[in-house]
Amino acid sequence: MIAPNHPLPILERRYEFSGLLRENQQFATGAGHGISESVNGWFDRLMIQSGIRTSPMVWLGLCLLSALTFGGMAFVLSERDAPTVFFAVLGLLLPVGIAIVLRNRRQNAIMAQLPGMADELARSARAGRNLEQSLMLVAGDTPAPLGDELKVSARRMEMGLDVASSVRDLADRTGVSTLTIFASALSLHQDTGGDLIMVLERLATAVRDRLHFVARQRAATIASRWGAALMVVIPFIVMMIYTVWYPDYLTRLTDSSAGRISLWLGLTGLIVGSFSVYRILARSARF
Repeated sequence: MIAPNHPLPILERRYEFSGLLRENQQFATGAGHGISESVNGWFDRLMIQSGIRTSPMVWLGLCLLSALTFGGMAFVLSERDAPTVFFAVLGLLLPVGIAIVLRNRRQNAIMAQLPGMADELARSARAGRNLEQSLMLVAGDTPAPLGDELKVSARRMEMGLDVASSVRDLADRTGVSTLTIFASALSLHQDTGGDLIMVLERLATAVRDRLHFVARQRAATIASRWGAALMVVIPFIVMMIYTVWYPDYLTRLTDSSAGRISLWLGLTGLIVGSFSVYRILARSARF
């Protein structure tokens, strides 16, 4: 006896299900617009875009552990408040600096892979595959780090999401704004149709032109960027030289109220200036 055919249930595409693919531990809630919310959001984006395979809470604990280590060593060696606070702040920022370096390297690698990835998409579409099949094929063939992000999008498509929803947050996950062009081109093609091969070939050309522009911009501003970096690094070098040659330099400086005030004002100005320089360089070096 043949069993009656029952209609298969239709699965509704739900974008929030894609969060099951990755742990979503964040400090920013998105409910406020204050300084703390901005700092938390920046830290969350840094952890995601750097490709570090640890949660933000673990990395924050590493920052605190580094601060205790450097500050404790400075207190044991000098038994003074100023060196202890200085090296504690330095230890607190050291893991953050490492994460920034890892993020920059990852973004450079992704930008170098983008033109080849777009060309491979065009070749796959020329072979007769549709957009979803081409994207899944390219995601499996592209090496890390770009391949890892494309595989996340491919897994979302396997769970029932469309192409536009799967690649929508590629630029946010990587910090590479050029991927916004890639996501917009795929979303526009899905909505309006057209010649997919021509769209992908033009996308590869646009990515190469953008890479060429970024390279020329960095070559033209290299002197300014190195000058700004030296302005930030030189005070630390001078402080270390004076501390080594004159062991009682910090002691004599912090004995008087004027010396302590000038020291804290100098450190505050250096931190604020370093942050401002970093923001300027980060905006001028965006992909």
